Amino acid sequence: MAHSVGIKDVARAAGVSVGTVSNVINRPDTVATETRARVLSAIDRLGYVRSESARQLRAGRSRIMGLLVLDMGNPFFVDVARGAERAARDAGLGVMVCNSAQSPGEEAEYLSLFAEQRVRGVLLTPADATGRNIEGFRRHNIPFVLVDRVAEGTTECSVSVDDVAGGALAVRHLVDAGHRSIAYVSGPPGLNQVRDRRTGALAALAEAGLGPDALRKLPTERLDVSAGRDAGARLLGLADRPTAVFCANDLLALGVLQALYAAGVSVPDDLAIVGYDDIEFAAAAAVPLTSVRQPAVTMGAMAAELLLEETELDGTDRTHPHRRVVLQPELVVRRSSLAAR
Repeated sequence: MAHSVGIKDVARAAGVSVGTVSNVINRPDTVATETRARVLSAIDRLGYVRSESARQLRAGRSRIMGLLVLDMGNPFFVDVARGAERAARDAGLGVMVCNSAQSPGEEAEYLSLFAEQRVRGVLLTPADATGRNIEGFRRHNIPFVLVDRVAEGTTECSVSVDDVAGGALAVRHLVDAGHRSIAYVSGPPGLNQVRDRRTGALAALAEAGLGPDALRKLPTERLDVSAGRDAGARLLGLADRPTAVFCANDLLALGVLQALYAAGVSVPDDLAIVGYDDIEFAAAAAVPLTSVRQPAVTMGAMAAELLLEETELDGTDRTHPHRRVVLQPELVVRRSSLAAR
């Protein structure tokens, strides 16, 4: 087995004490220029890498922030991660990104891993609708911020988008275009985002004097393209097919679009589509997709900044004022919903 180079090896090669090597690594300004150069040369020659885990145990603070999202296959969460990583890097921290795959069981396993690794804090988009995973994680006293989910209490910070307003934007646009029967491809009903977008859709229908029957719900088990194709097939099989469809995210909308295209149904002439998130692929679809834009990068960055604010107070007498930041969505209109009726 190859010998792991340690700080003693560096000290021996440079002809200095272990304490001097430590000072070069942690407090270089306290070491004479010539000595510092000799130690750095030895570090480079030997390929020494300091043990971050050992440093964390001594300092009691990690330089890693955990990020647990619902689906890293969704470009929306990739953008959330980009924003979080940028803010963390500016603070000298790294981000450990994990994917719960919308599974409460996998979420629980990753939260346990974060606790074992003593991460600085966690950014979390919950998969467990019951809240049990969050309650269990609280006992570790590791700060966390909810992302893309409003904190229902005052025990943590959150950064989210007003999904009720977003759902209303989508359906109000379809109603204004003349649609009176709309399908909602919803995703898993246990997710707050799915429920809130439907609440907004129903509010927009009520504004127009239409009842809840004007919104036909097509639930799916997942929020991905495959589930969207399945929903599209079910939509095509309806005897009284709606003239428009609102999807809980863009991946579902792209799947619906694929199913309609394969069946020879024209979008938007035969059926209009509106998605949610405004991922990069929305504008590049065969029929550019109208979508409700969420500021995903901003959401990730703001959540990381809130977490950093809280963790910087560790060991002080000050308390962190927990905040619930709610950002506003924006409707981006493209060809998928523009047919005249």
